[in-house]
Amino acid sequence: MNSVIIAVFVMLILSLMRINVVLSLVIGALVGGLTGGLGIERTIEVFTNGLGGSAEVALSYALLGGFAIAISSTGLPNLLVELIISKVGKEGDSRKQVLSKTLIVLAILIMACFSQNIIPIHIAFIPILIPPLLKVMNELMIDRRLIAAVLTFGLVTPYMLIPAGFGKIFQQLLADNMTRSGLAVSAADIPAAMILPSVGMLVGLIIAIFISYRKPRKYEQTESAIVQKGEYSKVGIIFSFIAIIVALFVQIRLDSMIMGAVAGIIVVYVSGSVKLKEADQLLTDGMKMMAFIGFVMLAAFGFGDVLKETGDVSLLVEDVAGVIGKNQSLGALLMLLVGLLVTMGIGSSFSTIPIITTIFVPLCMELGFSPIATIALVGASAAIGDAGSPASDSTLGPTAGLNADGQHNHIWDTCVPTFLHYNIPVIFFGWIASMIL
Repeated sequence: MNSVIIAVFVMLILSLMRINVVLSLVIGALVGGLTGGLGIERTIEVFTNGLGGSAEVALSYALLGGFAIAISSTGLPNLLVELIISKVGKEGDSRKQVLSKTLIVLAILIMACFSQNIIPIHIAFIPILIPPLLKVMNELMIDRRLIAAVLTFGLVTPYMLIPAGFGKIFQQLLADNMTRSGLAVSAADIPAAMILPSVGMLVGLIIAIFISYRKPRKYEQTESAIVQKGEYSKVGIIFSFIAIIVALFVQIRLDSMIMGAVAGIIVVYVSGSVKLKEADQLLTDGMKMMAFIGFVMLAAFGFGDVLKETGDVSLLVEDVAGVIGKNQSLGALLMLLVGLLVTMGIGSSFSTIPIITTIFVPLCMELGFSPIATIALVGASAAIGDAGSPASDSTLGPTAGLNADGQHNHIWDTCVPTFLHYNIPVIFFGWIASMIL
């Protein structure tokens, strides 16, 4: 058995058994390293060295949590909640309730999609936008699994299809690696090739909204971790908007979530909305809120480095190539499944691209796939698994926001729903794209 398959399955099974994701990643890495022939000492060394690669990401998320709590202290979340609750239909006013649910889902979907291109902040908006809305969602009995599916759709689909922001990075990375692997590809050719795989994501979203999670789900009405009690003033609200704009500008200008969060926090402190004697505790509370993401990302980087060090990732791709022979249909399906396995383990579709293109591109050319079908197949193979992976920020981000009051499980309420609704349709539509393009 390939050590990558064993490691990923151990990690996933332990996670599904509700064992902490960080512990599952550590155990999975140890199992993968040992079965891959690294030995216990080398496995620990590689895993430990890998932790450093995610230090910047972990600190970024911790400071974003601090910024979110600082914004909450201005009273903006309280104002937001009051405005929305005033529009929410009461018991018996079913038409107004349906409209309220629709507006909330649509607003979250638009913001998630914009976070990948128009305002490229990725998951940074989630700890600010989602926790204040939990009270409203509870009032409307919105199933949080639906919101997790909406957020993940918005975090993944735009970079697959739209050549802007993170989409430009993904598509350029895909084009460069495919060209180096022997097939000259322009980034301009990628959006057309990725239409069908993106349709798979859309089908999953429609099923989640109108079938799987349309029924009401009851949650306890508690104060979320971010919505603080207290009054708000016009000055506080004005400075909260200024802080958000400053944070966004600095993040984009310096390409640093850390500096963006720090700039936003400074603006809030200068405004006087946060008393200096309370500032330390508020920042600490915010870091605690995002600590889960930070620790999972740390463990995920170590896990990914161990899998790469074994050499079995490339071996897995090569073994699949040997099984395929000249069968186009089987080849397309197996390539998609390998992409799913690799991305589920590593947690990043961007990191999957360099791993699979070196083998998949020559294999597609040998099997007679057209250039556009090859783009669709390799692109879908890389993107698939971003939804549903316990170690992906496309699932960790939604969980961080939706679990602010402790009523949303990362594995069963985010990972499993997004895995079922997105990965299965993308496999199907990615396979169709490879057959007809």
